[in-house]
Amino acid sequence: MQIGVVSTRDQGFPYAPFQGRVRSGEVRVERDSGDKARLVIQRLRSDDQGRYECYTPSTDLRYQGNYSASVGVKVMPDTLLITHSRILSGQPVLEGTELQLTCAASVQSPEHTHLSVTFGVRGSTDSGSLGHNVREIISIDRELHVTPGRGGSYEKRYKDGEITMEKRSGDGDRDLYVLKMSVLAPEDSGSYFCEAAQWILDPSGQWERIAQRTMELGNLSVQPLADTLSVSVLPVGEVSLQPGSPLSLTCQVSGAGWWNRTALLVQWMRRGPSGGVEVEVARMGPDGVVSWGDDTSRGGGGSMEKEADGKFSLRRFSAHPADAGVYRCAVSVYAGRPRPGPSSPATLTQRSEGVTVSLRSKDVSVSAVIDLPRRPLLKRGSTVTLLCNVSVVTTGPAQVEVQWLQKKEEPEGKEDTPPEDTKGNVLATLTYDGMTRIYSNGSDLSADRISTGTYRLRIFSAREEDKGHYQCQAEVWAQDPHGGWYNTGTKAESTTVRVYLYARVADLLLIPLVVGVSSALFVGVVIIATVTCCFMKRLARQRSQIRK
Repeated sequence: MQIGVVSTRDQGFPYAPFQGRVRSGEVRVERDSGDKARLVIQRLRSDDQGRYECYTPSTDLRYQGNYSASVGVKVMPDTLLITHSRILSGQPVLEGTELQLTCAASVQSPEHTHLSVTFGVRGSTDSGSLGHNVREIISIDRELHVTPGRGGSYEKRYKDGEITMEKRSGDGDRDLYVLKMSVLAPEDSGSYFCEAAQWILDPSGQWERIAQRTMELGNLSVQPLADTLSVSVLPVGEVSLQPGSPLSLTCQVSGAGWWNRTALLVQWMRRGPSGGVEVEVARMGPDGVVSWGDDTSRGGGGSMEKEADGKFSLRRFSAHPADAGVYRCAVSVYAGRPRPGPSSPATLTQRSEGVTVSLRSKDVSVSAVIDLPRRPLLKRGSTVTLLCNVSVVTTGPAQVEVQWLQKKEEPEGKEDTPPEDTKGNVLATLTYDGMTRIYSNGSDLSADRISTGTYRLRIFSAREEDKGHYQCQAEVWAQDPHGGWYNTGTKAESTTVRVYLYARVADLLLIPLVVGVSSALFVGVVIIATVTCCFMKRLARQRSQIRK
């Protein structure tokens, strides 16, 4: 028996079983184009199964014929079920926390069908409420391919292994679909859901979705690490020490999350008492390896240790004036990454307030005077001797380190006085412990101490390049209570003395000798050339007369 379903022309065409559904729009005809229309039946019922005919009676003035086609519709029972094992509570979780959600899906169908499962989140709108900002996080399609969502950073995080999804066998005929996000970020906040769809392959070879279920999994709020992380240094404010005393500083870190899931890079930084560039004293990497910054820190005698979770210490066994300055602790947090790679970016870096370390050093004064002993005129090839007289006033043992510097002679025509901003080249250093370091400039040099407070620089076989302005610098080193020596930072520079080298007598005699020999040779050549020319002309005339 045939019954009318719906007509685009006759509103009374539907039979009683379809009249209410047609009026509500549940059953309707949608026209795609002038010669193409489709029948839409929402919420199929079991009694909707049967053969449907599309009939197009002629409505033209001239009869063109009637056309019809039919198709069979088989209605399967909707057996798609979806459940969850955990609902999100809505309580805030810290950035870097791990999230795992599970959905169970099953279907009982006499036909061969496939399932696809998608995890997604509805993010916040600009007004702050959960709206239609729907993002797919990851899915397993009907052919069991895992595909990350295209919105946000899901593709990169999937590639980095931070987002995964797997299918497991559950109880009975149910399959478990597990979403795991190992490192939550603030943009992951929102309302989570799990969506399952049932697919069937139609006779034309196309996959059609025949059922779909969505399960709400609750709300998630991810708190940014910047809201909770705290980095501080103890003691607070200022630390005043005597030279040689031990220095101990502690860096405390809190609010970084679970310690077994978070790696830290901890750095101790120092800026000098008078400001300047901040330098790294020491660092402890995420792998626990300690490395020292500059040479001063490396050779200063100290340690950096992790005393407990979130507690890192810096110690100087014997603090010296070079250790004074403002110290800070800088902490880089790798939230959710216990073993970050060398190129992994930190989630957040935070610095502590500074603590000022000052050392009450003893009063020290020093002066340096350079002297060029009077002697006959200095000539090239002779030995140049310079003296530096150093005077130190202090209490306790002290030693002096002396440096000799040369400022090259300016070309003729320029001022003899060296420019004030030119430091000069270091020629030699006599260290506080008596070692001599010579920095070769091509000349034969020696540096020594000839008496208490008197230091000597000698230049053997002086050359033209040794002319210039010379200066000595003195730095005072003191001894701490443990017997170690340290630089007090007190220094003095002498004025400059000019060294000028005159030509030797032999050099002066050589000039006329060379000029004389050259002149004699020139005159001899001219005479010989003249005589030879005259002789050849006379010989040529005699030969011409003989021929005649």
